[in-house]
Amino acid sequence: MAEIIQRDGTWAFDGTTVRITPGLHRSVPLFRQTYGEIAVPLEAIAGVAFEPERKRGRLRMRLREGADPLLHATGGRLPDPADPYRLTVDVDRAGVAEYVAEEIRRALLLDQIPKEPTKTYLLPGPPVPVSVRSSDGTVSFDGLQVRIDWADTSDRVKRATGPRIIDVGDLVQVEWLPNSGYEDGFMRFVTRETSFSKLPPEKDPYALDLWGSTRRDLLTALVATAVTARLPHPSTRESLEYDDGRGPRNRLAAASVPPSADHHDVLLRRLRELGELHREGVLTDEEFAMTKAAVLRGF
Repeated sequence: MAEIIQRDGTWAFDGTTVRITPGLHRSVPLFRQTYGEIAVPLEAIAGVAFEPERKRGRLRMRLREGADPLLHATGGRLPDPADPYRLTVDVDRAGVAEYVAEEIRRALLLDQIPKEPTKTYLLPGPPVPVSVRSSDGTVSFDGLQVRIDWADTSDRVKRATGPRIIDVGDLVQVEWLPNSGYEDGFMRFVTRETSFSKLPPEKDPYALDLWGSTRRDLLTALVATAVTARLPHPSTRESLEYDDGRGPRNRLAAASVPPSADHHDVLLRRLRELGELHREGVLTDEEFAMTKAAVLRGF
């Protein structure tokens, strides 16, 4: 067992798996503490290195492309302190860090782990159900459906469409950009029908506009990762599609459910609300048409 315990967290390697546990100190970002322990199988690792610095060093792990839904969902945009594959090491523990890195590298060599991209996710992502409250609303995922409940501060366009519910089978991908504190971020759920939408995140009923607490909004990456882990892997996505004469379809798409009378009443009310917003000049012609289409698709 090769192990290093730091205030920032713990890495423990038993020859087949690296267990990464975040530290409990207040300096450890909320995202890492919430994501929790990550068990990284040896076959998911492309490399590991210790980077010594004057006061502190860093252990960094590099995963094979396609192995981790977290890295795929966030696209390498996680801030360094929130990166779970990075460990801050005190200068007096540099030797231990070097030893842990060397043990992992030796195992990679002995097991002849390839560095090529994987054809399946080797890490599971966060467990479901998962729910996060952001600056634009609360987003939840139960493994089958995404639900967005808008906040009182959300744009009127979004609140007029009501809660957004999206089946996993209707999704193409999740786009995620963190709130940097200087520029807003967003999390957009892209379906085949909305893949060409030009609406900005603050008005898009399929997107969360991340403009509030950077620390809190970063947690939306949990949902982005959980959803990504249940979408077809990028290397096999094309093979999971077929053409029924109306364009490519996802074989995992859920069957539609006929609307009830209550749903019909809600639909009429929301269409009336949209019409009022359009007449008042809150919605442009383009925004009205796009939002109306989104409401109709939702029902």
